[in-house]
Amino acid sequence: MKDANLFQLGIGLETGAHEEDTARGVTAANLDAVVDSDREDHFIRKDGKVFAGTHLIIEVMKGTGLDCEERIQNAFRKCVEVCGATLLHIHTHKFSPQGVSGVAVLAESHISVHTWPEIGYGAFDVFMCGDAEPWKAVGVLKEAFSTDMVEVRELLRGEELIAKEVAA
Repeated sequence: MKDANLFQLGIGLETGAHEEDTARGVTAANLDAVVDSDREDHFIRKDGKVFAGTHLIIEVMKGTGLDCEERIQNAFRKCVEVCGATLLHIHTHKFSPQGVSGVAVLAESHISVHTWPEIGYGAFDVFMCGDAEPWKAVGVLKEAFSTDMVEVRELLRGEELIAKEVAA
């Protein structure tokens, strides 16, 4: 069996992956450990909130080039660079007769897309934690797909978990 197949089966192979500890559940002690600012995978502390990361739902409308895998991959790379993230892997798939789906896996989470080029629409997700700046991806996507028609919704992932646990 090839290494890639072993990885798909969930075997860590030089990734540093460890088995998930699900037995302990969420406690005040392990929640405090997760939000500890000294951790490399620290939760974000901003404006009096603590959360896992910022997840932007970005709707690109009246865009051009949304049927081009190379253009989408280049946009992913530019987003990663501008946002200060770390690219681990990009995978895209071109549909017939049109459309592209893809994901850029980041150390800080991911960027994903599904496009409907026939109507100039691209549904992008940009989810980043740590010190990455996901809002900078909006300008990159506007430029990459030649449009100013972009709508963005922001979710602070894990915010409710932290708020509920702190209140308990």
